[in-house]
Amino acid sequence: MYLIPEDIQVMLEDVFNGFKMRFSTERYTTDWINLDFGIAIGCSMCPILFVSAEGGENPANLSGGCYISPLKDFMVDTTILCSKENEICRMLVWLDAQMNWSRMSVKAS
Repeated sequence: MYLIPEDIQVMLEDVFNGFKMRFSTERYTTDWINLDFGIAIGCSMCPILFVSAEGGENPANLSGGCYISPLKDFMVDTTILCSKENEICRMLVWLDAQMNWSRMSVKAS
């Protein structure tokens, strides 16, 4: 367990307090739903996966053998489908480079 100063705890609670969302369709909109801390913080890899699925530098856009489905919002998980082993290796090398560039690391849970 780590010691986190109380003023930092209060600051973080203030930052993540009051996250709400609602769903809308043409005919219906839900009430506002309060989100918990975990949902608001989410997975640290989500922005990288989101950007890779949306295009740009994504090597999956270049190979024709890989596919990352377009994401409409950040998700905890996404799926990369490739028809050949070397294509998935290329995607993982690219993801690793993005993680290193952003100074992020992945820990096994």
